[in-house]
Amino acid sequence: MKKTVKKEINKNESEQILDIAVKSLDDGKAENLVVLDLQGKTSIAAYMVVASGTSQRHVAALADNLYKKLKEAGFKSSMEGEEKADWVLIDAYDVIIHIFKPEVRDFYNIEKMWSSVAEIRRISAE
Repeated sequence: MKKTVKKEINKNESEQILDIAVKSLDDGKAENLVVLDLQGKTSIAAYMVVASGTSQRHVAALADNLYKKLKEAGFKSSMEGEEKADWVLIDAYDVIIHIFKPEVRDFYNIEKMWSSVAEIRRISAE
């Protein structure tokens, strides 16, 4: 019987993934880009990135571009929500990226949900 082993991502790789995500989203003109530092606060991820696109097409383009850049850099990730593109989630192991349409982001308010445990760093404003 073959054992399935999840690849452990070290801190350096987490920061590389974070850098790719932030640069890709910033280059793609994502709005209100925020990084939540979750290190030592939860086991689900070291960082969470939240950003907004201006429309479904912009959200889909931001997500697709980031997904391709992660793959080109050799990092595996999975993506959900790209069909409807109101909210796309990219799970890059130790970095979770949420890309929203503004009204969907306002409704779910993820930053507020995590604000009690995470250090929040604003990269860009609306």
